[in-house]
Amino acid sequence: MILVVAIILFTVASAELQQPTANVETTKQWSLLAYNFPWDFPANDLEYYNPENVVATGIAVGHDRLFLATPRLFSGVPATISTIPRNNIGDSPILEAYPNWQYHSAGKKEYNCSEIGLVSVYRMRIDSCNRLWALDAGVSRSLEDFEVTCPPKILVIDLNTDQVVRRIDFPREVIRGETLYTNMVIDETTSRPENHCDDVYIYITDTVEPAIVVYDSGRDLTWRLSHPAMYPDPNFAQSSILGHRFTLMDGIVGMAFDANAGTVYFQPLATDRLFSITTAALRAGPLPFGVELPVKLVGKKSSQGIGLEVSPIDGSIFFSPMTETAVAKWNPSTNQQRVLSYDADQFQFVADMRIQASDPSSLYVLSSKFHRFFLKNLEPTEVNTRILRIESIQPSHVSPINSNHYGGYKSQHTHTTLQIPPKQSGSYLQSTYFDGISQPYQYESVGIINKAVKNPFTSLNTGERPETIYNHRAKTPKYAFPGNENFYGLVNQGDFNGLRITKSVAYNTSTVHQRK
Repeated sequence: MILVVAIILFTVASAELQQPTANVETTKQWSLLAYNFPWDFPANDLEYYNPENVVATGIAVGHDRLFLATPRLFSGVPATISTIPRNNIGDSPILEAYPNWQYHSAGKKEYNCSEIGLVSVYRMRIDSCNRLWALDAGVSRSLEDFEVTCPPKILVIDLNTDQVVRRIDFPREVIRGETLYTNMVIDETTSRPENHCDDVYIYITDTVEPAIVVYDSGRDLTWRLSHPAMYPDPNFAQSSILGHRFTLMDGIVGMAFDANAGTVYFQPLATDRLFSITTAALRAGPLPFGVELPVKLVGKKSSQGIGLEVSPIDGSIFFSPMTETAVAKWNPSTNQQRVLSYDADQFQFVADMRIQASDPSSLYVLSSKFHRFFLKNLEPTEVNTRILRIESIQPSHVSPINSNHYGGYKSQHTHTTLQIPPKQSGSYLQSTYFDGISQPYQYESVGIINKAVKNPFTSLNTGERPETIYNHRAKTPKYAFPGNENFYGLVNQGDFNGLRITKSVAYNTSTVHQRK
């Protein structure tokens, strides 16, 4: 087995900036979101409608209209799904509650969980049968007192008639004490036309009690799958966007689906890593006792992020590193990344991304400045929510490399170049190895615990090449990890500064994870 190790260091280089070439169009923009209220609604009551508490986190692109999800993160959110027309590029339209105001009585605290109303929707998807799948978390004020208003559910709405055609309630076996369903993807790869999309698979993220919940809609069966990669990394709990720092220990939330490859990509908010799993593994049902979910590590990003999407053209992954306020493209076969667009204002917090099936060369991006809402330092006169459209997405022509397994994950590392301009200067950030090598070194793996091999990089502090242990259950004399830590592939025994090891869940060895 060959071990490929590529450690990326972002350094400022004084060179002329290579500008991204993608064309970005502002489709819609708002300072604060406003609704078309009926005349007798209490629009002046801040407990019912507080515009500084209404945050868009999800987008769905229909044929002639756009759909926005505004979950009840705080009090004062009157409707959790709204619709706006797609025409009139660049305007700030008033939101229309969808399907109508009768579905949003939770805003008035007049909800009845047995009815087909909506409590709090983070994200939605549209299937090939022109139906909107709305994932209702059922939780009110999730960033305040986390009231479990109703059990989570899915409403399926026919966009031709705007009528609910199906309601899906989750069994108690897949719900935990603080379950928060925030995202989903629809897998239609084995769906039959005569079943009108009622035989699809749905893969759902539970962010607070980290897991992927699988719903087989053809058989009406649901099961829950968890893995340490779905948990937040405490070392990435704090995010920073243009000097605004905020802390969120969110687990798995970003999710995208490559139908051609049969692969689901996912990421917690609090991580710098992207993971994947096959749909075959998700569809296989609940895991037998002692069997681990075959999660693969795709690679590392420059900072945290949420929004993910996959190109149906070439399988590239679109993502947005928060700190860099950019949208980038990632080839999963080679781990090569490139920036599509950088903008310190427009891409401050990309909450969701979508590619419409009828227009696979364009990427819709929802940015919401969520961090400013969260920190309560919003500037209400600024543009705080945008729907952007990045045009002419081109396939990445890159050569794949052999994948290598280590520590229960699958590594796909190779040399990466990611150029992003800092706001304050004309220089750029470029990723390199510690020793500046532009091609990865390859080293044989060691299958015996405590047998060391040399790393292909030098220590930041000493200039020496520290030793690395390679094993499925790697241990070191100085640092003992808990018995359930089964996914260590790289454990540095020399200088821990400069090396971030593969880890599964939280543990208190902060010096191991210190970064320069």
